[in-house]
Amino acid sequence: MSTLSDWIDEVARELGIDELGELVDPELVTPLVLDMTRDVAHGVARPAAPISAYLLGLAVGRAAGAGPGERELAQGWADHLAARARERARP
Repeated sequence: MSTLSDWIDEVARELGIDELGELVDPELVTPLVLDMTRDVAHGVARPAAPISAYLLGLAVGRAAGAGPGERELAQGWADHLAARARERARP
């Protein structure tokens, strides 16, 4: 396991959200959040990246437990935010 995977697992346990399973799985979380924040940092502004990650977490948290589709919701919002950021970066 990598340091990043260990960190994600540790933080999820400490925050009491490790029971969310797939939504805190490093295999899903790492590319989803890193890709989105990269696009936001380059397309909007560097400080917008962690703020966007926080807002994405709030949106997914609001939907958590609502049933199937949580993973798709997280991926959809991350893709949407990344696309908006790439649009803004175009001259």
